[in-house]
Amino acid sequence: MYNSKLWEASGHWQHYSENMFTFDIEKDTFALKPMNCPGHCLMFAHRPRSWREMPIRFADFGVLHRNELSGTLSGLTRVRRFQQDDAHIFCTVEQIEEEIKGCLQFLQSVYSTFGFSFQLNLATRPENYLGEIEMWDEAEKQLQNSLMEFGKPWKMNPGDGAFYGPKIDIKIKDAIGRYHQCATIQLDFQLPIRFNLTYVSKDGDDKKRPVIIHRAVLGSVERMIAILAENYGGKWPFWLSPRQVMVIPVGSTCEEYAVQVSNEFFGEGFMADVDLDDSCTLNKKIRNAQLAQYNFILVVGEKEKINNAVNVRTRDNKIHGEISVTSAINKLKNLKKSRTLNAEEDF
Repeated sequence: MYNSKLWEASGHWQHYSENMFTFDIEKDTFALKPMNCPGHCLMFAHRPRSWREMPIRFADFGVLHRNELSGTLSGLTRVRRFQQDDAHIFCTVEQIEEEIKGCLQFLQSVYSTFGFSFQLNLATRPENYLGEIEMWDEAEKQLQNSLMEFGKPWKMNPGDGAFYGPKIDIKIKDAIGRYHQCATIQLDFQLPIRFNLTYVSKDGDDKKRPVIIHRAVLGSVERMIAILAENYGGKWPFWLSPRQVMVIPVGSTCEEYAVQVSNEFFGEGFMADVDLDDSCTLNKKIRNAQLAQYNFILVVGEKEKINNAVNVRTRDNKIHGEISVTSAINKLKNLKKSRTLNAEEDF
């Protein structure tokens, strides 16, 4: 929550106040923050800065509020209260290329973990740009160099940048071919001017302006969860799954052992359940677990009880056979740690 004076300084009050939750306290107007950049500017400006500190990176996973029109709200994809993996990098013009490369490598790491491919588009100077053309040219050149070195295909969108700086638009592609805009890599020349942000340069100039890089990879966490849920269609990869292990006893004499096994897996950090429903046959229990998309189904009978083992099969009915409980836990730990998208095949 910040005083409206902050939003006036940033320019958001003039253009965005209708989308902010505001209230009056002791003759002052306050608003819940809809974005983090003005607050991060205050953090940068709270003491003198030197070129030796640059780049300075602030990351914020806090809650944001936007007073969206009710007609635009939609499930988790458009909400009024959300969290965003928001970061702002304060750097020199010369550091832009290296910082952008770091941002691109970061999003590659995250998106490949989820199994997403993505498109990159460089949006350059629009007609209504603000600032010096030399700075724009240098920044766009460094963005191009970063994209070239990154090595993934990208396209140029001339004139499609924001008035305050060029940007890289990133769209991820889901399992059914739809594209979603989640990540943001945006240069900003204007907020440092609005907040009079300066640092002391190597040659002693204490009026040098930093450049701000706005960076979000997931974007809205709520929207990303919605995209992931639709993308996987219930078949979550093992490391991310809310239903990782189901233990099923063959009969009532093995129920105590089944509970023991389930507790062991749960104690090792797995989302483990046990099916003790007497009204269902063994095959029905296995089928129910597969329909509920448990990644691994562990069947235990008298033989497994004696050997302290489990009989492993997957939600796709691939049977891996009998394995000791200790070995099963170790294998699943390694699969979880590797964040493989095909744990059932790799087991």
